[in-house]
Order: sequence, then C-alpha cells, then structure tokens
Amino acid sequence: MRNALFILLLAAVAFSCGKKQTPADTVILGGKIYTMEDAHPQVEAVAVTGDKIVFAGTEKEARELIGEKTTVINLEGKTLTPGFIEGHGHIMGVGYNELNLDLMDVKSFDEIVARVKDAVSKAQPGQWIVGRGWHQDKWDVKPAKMVKGFPLHQALSAVSPNNPVFLRHASGHAGFANAKAMEIAGVNQLSPEKLKKEQNEGGEILRDEMGNPTGLFNERAQSLIADHIPDNTRETDAQALDLALKACLRNGLTGFHDAGASRENLELFHEFKSDGRLSVRLYTMITGFDRDLIYEWMKKGPEIDTTGWLTIRSIKLNCDGALGSRGAWLLEPYTDRPDFSGMATLSMDTVLKTSQIALQHGFQVCSHAIGDRANREILDRYEKALAENPVKDHRFRIEHAQHIDPKDLPRFAQLGVIAAMQAIHMSSDRPWAIDRLGEKRIKEGAYMWQSLLKSGAKIVNGTDAPVEPLNPIACFYASVTRKTLKGEPEGGYEPAEKMTREQALRSYTLDAAYGAFQENMKGSIAPGKLADFAVFSQDIMTVPENDLLKTEIAMTIVGGKVAYTKP
Repeated sequence: MRNALFILLLAAVAFSCGKKQTPADTVILGGKIYTMEDAHPQVEAVAVTGDKIVFAGTEKEARELIGEKTTVINLEGKTLTPGFIEGHGHIMGVGYNELNLDLMDVKSFDEIVARVKDAVSKAQPGQWIVGRGWHQDKWDVKPAKMVKGFPLHQALSAVSPNNPVFLRHASGHAGFANAKAMEIAGVNQLSPEKLKKEQNEGGEILRDEMGNPTGLFNERAQSLIADHIPDNTRETDAQALDLALKACLRNGLTGFHDAGASRENLELFHEFKSDGRLSVRLYTMITGFDRDLIYEWMKKGPEIDTTGWLTIRSIKLNCDGALGSRGAWLLEPYTDRPDFSGMATLSMDTVLKTSQIALQHGFQVCSHAIGDRANREILDRYEKALAENPVKDHRFRIEHAQHIDPKDLPRFAQLGVIAAMQAIHMSSDRPWAIDRLGEKRIKEGAYMWQSLLKSGAKIVNGTDAPVEPLNPIACFYASVTRKTLKGEPEGGYEPAEKMTREQALRSYTLDAAYGAFQENMKGSIAPGKLADFAVFSQDIMTVPENDLLKTEIAMTIVGGKVAYTKP
C-alpha cells in the first residue's frame, strides 16, 4: 500500500514539473526595468496578459512564459519604468494649445505682435484671435514702456484693428487684450464700475497713469473679455481632446490628473471612454467654478472606475493667483510691488463648506494655492473640516504649494494633505521669483520638496500643462537638479531641496497614483497591476545629470498594448 502511494506521489510530482505555464500575451526584456517596488526595485523582465502584469522577475523565468503567440518586446538596452502620471494638468488646455496660438516660446512682446499679425492675415474680420503661453519675465527683450511689469496694448492693437485678440498668460491667471476686444467688452477709461466689480471679486484691470486700460486683465477680471469669446464647439472640443491624448502618449504619460473639468468636459470624457478613444487614464477633478455641478455630484457620489480609464472623485478649487501675475496671495507684500499682497480668488468660507460636504460624500478636495497665505488659509480650513469629520483616508491635496511659510511646512504631513507640486515651475520661475518674494522667503519657503518629503508628506509631480510643456523629462530634470533648462546655476538653486532620482521617479509614478487613490492599481510594476509603462532612450536613474535632457520617449505602453513608438 505504501509503495503504491509513493508511486502515485512521484507521478504527481513529475506531472507538476512537466506542466507548462500558460503563455503570456507579451514579454518585455533586454533592458533596465525599474519597478518602484521596495522588495525588488529592479527586475530583468516583465510579462503581461490582457491589461495586467502577471510576472516581474528574471529573464530566465520570463522566457518560460513565451508561447507561439506571445509578443516579445526587446528593449535593446533602453529603460522601462511604470507609466508616468501627469499629477496636475489641464487636458483640454493641452489640446487647445495645439489648436490656437501657442506662445510658450516667444522671447519678446514684438514676437507676440508678429504672430498675431500673421494670424490676422489668415482670419476673417471680426474673428477672435486667441492664444496662450506668454510670460513677460522670460522675454529676452522688454518694451521700453511697461506698467507694473506688463506691456501696453497699442502695438498689438495696431496690427489687429478689426479682430478682437485675447492672449492668456502662461499661468492662466492673467490675459492680454487688444483695443477691439476691450471695445467689445465695454472696458475703457470711463468704466470704473467694471474695475470696482472685478476688484471685489478677486480681479484687476491694469491701467496707466491716465486711467486708460493697458490691456492686461488679472485673475477674475479676465472674464470681462473671456465672456465675449465664442464658446468652443463639441467638434473642436473633441479635436482638442484627441490631440491632447496623443501628446500625452508621445511624452510617456499613461495617466493624467485633470485639474478642473466642466460639465461639457465630463460628458466628452464619458463619450471618449464609451467609444474606446480614451487612450490615457484620466483622474478628473470637477471644476469649483460650477457650484451646481459640484452639488449634483455630491448627491450622486464618486464615480470610481475599476478599469482606471475615467475616475471622478475630486473637486478643484482655485483659491489664489500666480507669482508671475502677482496674484498669489501672500502673508506680506510683494518685494517688487510693496503696495500689493496678491488676492484670494475664492472665499475661504467656500473652501471650508466644500471641504465639509466633500468629507461627508467621499470626495477629495484639491485646492490651488501658490502664495504662503493661501496655503495657510487652506490648511486652516482643511484642519477645521477634518476636526468635525475625521475621515482617515481623505487625501485632500493642495495644488502647487509653491510658497509655504516655514511654520506651515509640517502641517501637510500632520493633516495627511498631499502636496501636488510641479518641479518644472521652479526651473522656469526661480530666476525671477526672487524679485517677487526676496531672498529670505525664497530660501525658507519656496519649492520646498525635500523638506516636505522629510516631514513625511507625499509629493505628486507634474507640469501644470499647458502652463509648462508636457514633457516629463524636463520636470524630472528640474526635480533632481533644481536648475533651469539651460543648466543654470551650477549646483542648482537651494540644492538642499533637490529630490533624489528615486524620489522624483516615485513622485511621477507610485505617489502620483496614491494622490488619486490608485496605488493598488498602478504606479509600480508588480503582478496584478495595470500594464502601463514608459520606455526611455537612456537610463534616467544613472545617466550623468548633464545628459538627462537628451532622454527621449522610445515607447509608451497602456494596458499591455503599445500606444506610441518613436518614429
């Protein structure tokens, strides 16, 4: 009897050893693979079945999963990471930046005038010319006459007498109009009631010494012009979204946190998802500008997509302006404008009320705050709301968290508030931001990445596109060098606040996923997670610092399928 049992046991073992594993759909090998998993930070190969990772380990083991129908991707020495996640951007803005005048690279006001003149030559009389991306502090040459750091409209108006023009600042917190646009809006020297109205609501019309509008509309004053611009059509919205998704894939982005979606945007996202056209996973924040929309969603509850393509469970509140337009809300006046401390663009009572109802209905709140006062005021409101309703895993966020008073730095970790910061802003803004804040405030409280991380806070990285280019390599470079994209200064600005490369990669992958409650679904390379990957032309974790910006996206894989390959 014992002999018979022994023979059966041997047969079972032999059968088990000889049994072949089910082949994977795809096996990826032949390069560096960074997983963001502490237990095994690097592996030699990854296997995928369907849209999920089924194996991450040695190449030898992975080859056992290769069958007749398995697609084998040889990295040929390139580097694979989890797919990058844009932690704070504006997906429709990215698309429309490709449809309208893109002014991100202009080096002078004269260049803007020239581009508008060219656009006018192709437009019908009366047709609006719109664009975005200019930043006066990045110009190589500035006009002889400026008011509070901004140009006057006359040269722009001269080349566009019959076409209204409105050009948004790179930050989105200011806009520049020509005479025709101001005429349509009824803004002139004799419109003090419009000026008073907008100042009371968090806006400003810049005027010269004679009281004439210069063309610059700050913060909410932009609506005086923008309200007259014809609405986008469903057709152009769809075109813009398609262009934006393709831009994401070209940049190795497999996920995107959309910071402020309108009712129309949400409908379009749902349409793209149902049609199978949503090629990048969206985590969407409902715009705080539409209170009715917020309350509708509070009644309905969060929309949590188990496939990860479209999740709607957060609210975006715009609470102050930007440093570039001097709209960021500061505790003390601007160093280069001592009569002004910026402004709140939303009532703090609204922030508190929204936070209270969000906690009750399972929504995350994501509040834009750049200035140190805005950050403090929002932390205060979050703290009060959480004291009343102590939800443990709320994951409330502050978007940008660009300038924080040293006293408030530890509060992020203490309250469990995520800092959704954009490292590329430091690279672009730091050379002139010191003029706004002065050396002491810059060194003690601006772009405090390492201080926040050491305190226990989590950082979600991103670009705020189209405020900055979507390219995550530039942002990764800024994170680890604290230099401008020209490689200045030597050693970087405030180098103690640099991220390590591991921290920077985590901020764009696993911690970005955490910021959307999705760290168990994506953000690292482990069996059971979504097969979303970015493939880089070189090893971003070891390549010399000076060569980082030469890195290219070789391939983007979403849900196990190759969605982009560099031509």
